[in-house]
Amino acid sequence: MVLQMRLIDTHCHFDEPDFATDRAKILQQMQLLGVTDLVLPAITAASWARLRAVCAEFAGFHASYGLHPVYLVEHRPEHLLALRDWLEQERPVAVGECGLDFFLTELDVQQQETLFAAHLQLAREFDLPLIIHARRSVDHIIKHLRRFPGSRGVIHSFAGSQQQADTLVRLGFCLGVGGTCTYPRASRLRTILSRVPLESLLLETDAPDQPDSEWRGKRNDPTRLPIIAATLADLRGDTIAHIADVTTQNALRLFRL
Repeated sequence: MVLQMRLIDTHCHFDEPDFATDRAKILQQMQLLGVTDLVLPAITAASWARLRAVCAEFAGFHASYGLHPVYLVEHRPEHLLALRDWLEQERPVAVGECGLDFFLTELDVQQQETLFAAHLQLAREFDLPLIIHARRSVDHIIKHLRRFPGSRGVIHSFAGSQQQADTLVRLGFCLGVGGTCTYPRASRLRTILSRVPLESLLLETDAPDQPDSEWRGKRNDPTRLPIIAATLADLRGDTIAHIADVTTQNALRLFRL
């Protein structure tokens, strides 16, 4: 099926080695489906150069640089200094992936919060949006965002409450909608996504992770984005064309693409 619409995958780790052998083939399939752009958020300093190279090779790929909380053990103080240089020299579309992860109990909370605050400061300094990882930490994320009024960005793979969603929208943040919404058991999330203003939603795959319900157990990739768009349309009683149009405009506006 060829869709005459434009879709933007706002969170995709397409620089990962998983895609080294068939990245160009997937890109051709994406274009047939109307997926024109990808935002690629970095996770460690060691991955920045690889991500930059992938984005330079393919039109429509946009880099974001940051230090992911799950890889806390790999981060060093000098990486934050280097991040500032990368933001200044490379002019990416966002800062991140950054944030807080309270699901993995071995990750030191204080170190995570210090690292996240540094990303918030850098985003303000360079006037860039944030791509935020918020696993079981949404309230703490909100607490930090209140300390940086005027910040903007997206909460990747949002999985919080209706109250948290409403608060984040009021703070000017978008919510990332991915494969999780395609699972019927995610009833709370699906209800929230039916209520949140469409102007505050972005589509994402998180490829190669978080496949949709029809792709469970397989390597995820950006060609699955239309499935997420169609699910969101069903949840909202809307057309996929309207969902594609508004979420694409949201991405263009937030990331200044």
